[in-house]
Amino acid sequence: MRIGVLLINLGTPDEPTPDAVGRFLREFLMDEFVLDIPAPLRWFLVNVVIVPRRQKQSARLYQKIHTEHGSPLLIHSRELAETVAARLSGRPDEFMVQLGMRYGNPSIGSALAKLFAENVERVIVLPLYPQYAESSFETAVLEAQRKAYELGSAQTLAFLSPFYDRPEFIDACAHRVADYLKTYQPDRLVFSFHGVPVRHIKKLDQSGRHCLIKADCCDAVGPANHLCYRAQCVFTARSIARQLGLKEDFYTWSFQSRFGRAEWIGPSTEGVFRELGNRGIKSVAVFCPSFVADCLETLEEIAIRGRETFVGSGGRELNLIPALNTYEPWVESVTRWIVELAER
Repeated sequence: MRIGVLLINLGTPDEPTPDAVGRFLREFLMDEFVLDIPAPLRWFLVNVVIVPRRQKQSARLYQKIHTEHGSPLLIHSRELAETVAARLSGRPDEFMVQLGMRYGNPSIGSALAKLFAENVERVIVLPLYPQYAESSFETAVLEAQRKAYELGSAQTLAFLSPFYDRPEFIDACAHRVADYLKTYQPDRLVFSFHGVPVRHIKKLDQSGRHCLIKADCCDAVGPANHLCYRAQCVFTARSIARQLGLKEDFYTWSFQSRFGRAEWIGPSTEGVFRELGNRGIKSVAVFCPSFVADCLETLEEIAIRGRETFVGSGGRELNLIPALNTYEPWVESVTRWIVELAER
C-alpha cells in the first residue's frame, strides 16, 4: 500500500523582504479563523491599514533570524519531514512524505498534488500544532480538506488530533528541557505559548458559563472546555513540569505574540519577564511548547526581544531552550503516530 503523509506547519515568507512579508501577512490575516471579523472589514484592515504599516517592520524582524539556508521554520520543518521519511523507509508499506504550509510555500495544495501524483491510497495528515485552536489546527484541517476535494480525493484523508496531552509529546518536551538544564541552571523556567484573543476561547464554550469565567477554569480539561486552547496549554506545562519533578515556585506559564487591540489570554509573556526582572530574578530559561519548530516567535520574539525586556527590567540573562525541531524523541514520536494511523 502506498500511503501519503502530509506534515503541516504555519508557514513563513519566501524571503525576508517587505514585498514577500506583505504577501505572507495578507494570506495569513485574510484567513477568517485568524482575523474573525466580517469579510469587508477584514479586507480593509488587512490591505489598507495593517500590511502597509507592518510589512517593513516585520521584514526587519525576519531578517534578524534568516540564515544562509533560508527561514529557520522552513529548514526545521523540512528536516523533520526528511528524517521521518527515512525512518519510514524500511516498513512494508511505502510511505511518501511531503511538507505543506498553511500559508506561503510549499502550500498544502502543492504537497497534496505531489502525493496524489504518486497514486497514494490514503493520506495521513499531521497538523504540527500540539494544542487546538481554530486559528491554527482547525484552519489547517479545513484547508487540507478543501484542497483534497479540489483534487478529487477528499475521502482519503486521516488526521492526527491535537497532541497536547499525548505521553510521547510530553516525554519529548520533558527530555528537551532536562537536557538543557543539565548545563544551565536558571532561577526560573517559563513555558511560553502562542496567545489567542479571549473571544476565540469564549466562542467555543457552548455553555457560556465556564471559559475565562471561573478562576480555576483551566485547571483541568473536561467536557466543558475540551476545546479550550488555554486549558490545553496549562495541561501541557503542568505535565512537563510534573515529569521533570519541578517545584511549583520554579516554573510558570505565559502567552506571547499579542497583536492588535483585542483582549488576549494571559498572563502575557512580556509581562512575566518584566515582573521576574523587577522581583530580582537574575536568570530565566524559556521553553515554547506550542511551537514544535523554532521560528520568528521563538528566535526573535523570545531570544532577542524577550531577553531585552528581561534584562531591561533588572534580569541578567534569558536563554531560549530550542524547540523540538528534529530532536530524536520527537522524530520517534511523529513516526510512531504515523504508523498508528496507518494501521487503523
